[in-house]
Amino acid sequence: MSLVHGTWEPLPASRWEDGFLSGNGRHGILMFGGPDDERIVVTHHTLVRPNGGESARPPQLAAQLPALQDRLLAGELHAAEDFTDGRGLQWVQPFHPAFQIRLRGTPAEKPLGYRRCVDFTTGVAETVCEGRRSRVLVSRADDVIVQHLAVPDVDIALDHRLPGVPAGLAVGDGALLTADGALLTVRVRYPGSETGYTGLTLVVVTGGRTTLTPPGVRVTGAESVLLLTRVLRHTGELDTARHARDLRSLLPEGEADPYTGLLGRHTALHRSAYERVTLDLGADPAERALPGSELLARPGSPALLERLFAAGRHHLLSASGLFPPRLTGLWTGDWNTAWSGAFTNDANLNLQTASAVAAALPEVTEAHATLIGRQLADWAENARTVFGARGVVAPAHTDGESGLSYHFSREYPLHLWTAGADWLLKPLVDHDEASGTRDPRTAHALAQVALFYEDFLTRTDEDGRLVVVPSYSPENRPAGAGWGAINAAMDLSAARHALLTAAGHHPDTPQAGRWRALAERLPPHRINADGALAEWAWPGLDDTYDHRHLSHLYGVWPLDEINPYDTPDLAAAARRALELRGAENDSAHGHLHHALVAARLRDGERVAHALGQVLGGDFFHTSLMSAHYPHRDVYNADAAHTLPAVLVEMLVQSTPDRLVLLPALPAAYPQGQLLGVRTRFGAAVDLTWTPHEATAVIRPSRTHRVELRTSSGARPLDLVAGEDHVLTLRTW
Repeated sequence: MSLVHGTWEPLPASRWEDGFLSGNGRHGILMFGGPDDERIVVTHHTLVRPNGGESARPPQLAAQLPALQDRLLAGELHAAEDFTDGRGLQWVQPFHPAFQIRLRGTPAEKPLGYRRCVDFTTGVAETVCEGRRSRVLVSRADDVIVQHLAVPDVDIALDHRLPGVPAGLAVGDGALLTADGALLTVRVRYPGSETGYTGLTLVVVTGGRTTLTPPGVRVTGAESVLLLTRVLRHTGELDTARHARDLRSLLPEGEADPYTGLLGRHTALHRSAYERVTLDLGADPAERALPGSELLARPGSPALLERLFAAGRHHLLSASGLFPPRLTGLWTGDWNTAWSGAFTNDANLNLQTASAVAAALPEVTEAHATLIGRQLADWAENARTVFGARGVVAPAHTDGESGLSYHFSREYPLHLWTAGADWLLKPLVDHDEASGTRDPRTAHALAQVALFYEDFLTRTDEDGRLVVVPSYSPENRPAGAGWGAINAAMDLSAARHALLTAAGHHPDTPQAGRWRALAERLPPHRINADGALAEWAWPGLDDTYDHRHLSHLYGVWPLDEINPYDTPDLAAAARRALELRGAENDSAHGHLHHALVAARLRDGERVAHALGQVLGGDFFHTSLMSAHYPHRDVYNADAAHTLPAVLVEMLVQSTPDRLVLLPALPAAYPQGQLLGVRTRFGAAVDLTWTPHEATAVIRPSRTHRVELRTSSGARPLDLVAGEDHVLTLRTW
């Protein structure tokens, strides 16, 4: 294992939050516990518990919309607070763990040589103690959890009883000896439901003896033990015999070392994805060799940032497949997952996946696209039911099953948020630009967003400009006003971007002209009395500065609408808005969102400060998974998954026609290498820098002229497909 591309600890993880992680975007594992009671918590993206959300529908409010618009435009600042159907807050179905695989061995009086580690290049988590070795991976090739135990004696059982397990579950477990090995099963059905899930583990022992110890088995005198595990969510009965045969089919007859074969098939996919982009900050080799827990105590260490960048890539890749990452990625050891472990769309999901395009993880973008594609029909129902419009409106929260907008309350009127579809489609647009292709799924979804705006944008102000009403800026409200307002900056940016992008994807259609005309009628952003970009471009709606979200700066990041080169006055106002923004409750996503915006505004000092708040705020567990709040409060993937995007943005930025090198490099990192970054004009970039100069090697896949921006100014750069272009720059 490389000292950069992995992490290790000399002590067991007594808390599941500190357990090492791996996954294939469907199944996940969380490895913790001591050498004589090791536990593998098994998770799966589909495991959400029915709570009423499975049958919830969006509120039927379309008939009331014109009256609400009239009231808001007439100055009734709290009018939107009763724009509901009177229901209480309904959370989406909560994500939960499946069970834990418990491995109990013979206790040692003084365990010697204990070490646990995870190799990011392979996704293999491992423990070693007194010559005994336990390894686990989650195969991307075969969609199975693979454990290889080099232990002579071990008791093995599946146990669903994890913290917060709800009462009323119908649970059945069993163990069966067959000619192929032992089969362990655990069947769980949710209370009052025909839906549940089944876990199966095939135990194949080389040498030794296997005996039943219901609900598990005991292995004695073995040379090695191989476990293959899958989880299946289902309604009604499941043919476990068929699925057991499927597991057995992964072990061809006569294969001397099946673990090596399984590992090789998986590694070919995981390693090639993980290694596409690497970061080297020239850290001290002695610090690189430290366990993660010691590095975390050195928040200013370049070695810590190197390892968190690497861990973030591993975790993001591991969490993305069937779906993109949830609030907790793909992992939890507790049935009571904060905020239902949902996909929270109004900030967190896009922040977590922010590095996917530039840092060359199309697997993440494809998972993101798949989630949207599955839910587009539900988005259409949201538009019809809430707004009486064609097209689509995305929900602020989803459990992965439903895309309906039913999670809202007076304080969080998330059903009023109309910018969500553009926000969620932006990474897919970026991917198309980087790849030089047009995904028809993205083009179709963009057209649906534009259709919504055609029907929704009907009100005008006294100057004839279109008005976005009602309008919502997640998850904030104007000072002294209600939660639903008018002309939120995010809504203006999203509507303009969606209409123009849809027109660009459908240039030869009659709609394209209508969409461009609508975009031109939207009002400009407003600069408030403090010289800051206002969160609401409507007279009388004053800013509330101390807030964790930065939705109003959507035009800066991830859009290119506001930037220091084309719109310097608006960029200055955005920078002033960033200066005035408080951290509110110190949530990790707020700090790193702040850093992403600051990087686009070329403010390296502000990037460094935001990073420092996270690195010095005790946000990371020894697993290098993060927490939502300081002092490791509330397990959450925002910081872990977003941090790589911040590091890329401070070093390399791109649009379809521009390359920006070293826009916001903090002084704390005077040297380094970032290799393999992808640009939105179809080139890969390798960047090396020292205190005096930088070298960029640009490898274009298509011929194009771009504008090169550096600290010394701007100049055109002509790129030819297949021809490397080498640039040398001064960095002082």
